[in-house]
Amino acid sequence: MGLILGSGGKGGRRGRRALNAEINVTPFVDVMLVLLIVFMITAPLLVRGEDVALPKTVSGPIKTEPNDAPLAISVKADGTIFIQNTEVTVDELGAKLAAIIGEGYEQQMYLRADESVPYGRIMEVTSEVRAAGYTRLAFVTEQKK
Repeated sequence: MGLILGSGGKGGRRGRRALNAEINVTPFVDVMLVLLIVFMITAPLLVRGEDVALPKTVSGPIKTEPNDAPLAISVKADGTIFIQNTEVTVDELGAKLAAIIGEGYEQQMYLRADESVPYGRIMEVTSEVRAAGYTRLAFVTEQKK
């Protein structure tokens, strides 16, 4: 009686190969990396603001964090107010700010106002922002040449 080695079992070559039930994630990771790169390139191009002719002054640049996305309030020449790209009224301004950023917001907000906007309108906006509890408001201007 001889002993037959190598027949049967999982190690044999003659038997049927077992199916691999594991998911190959390499193509998925490749696609996700390509999408990440595409979105990283296109995201800065999607940020648009309202056209405002800023007053020109002799002042230094505003210091910001490099990764900080600032919250901007814009007042156009006709007096319309925007939070980023969303139009709001003066009465809605405080409530909309609270809805967007919540309470205890310590980052600096930026007020961009057209140079032809009356001073009273700018004061209305700043008083609404301060009444809502946000105290760090910087006025954005362009540098004089």
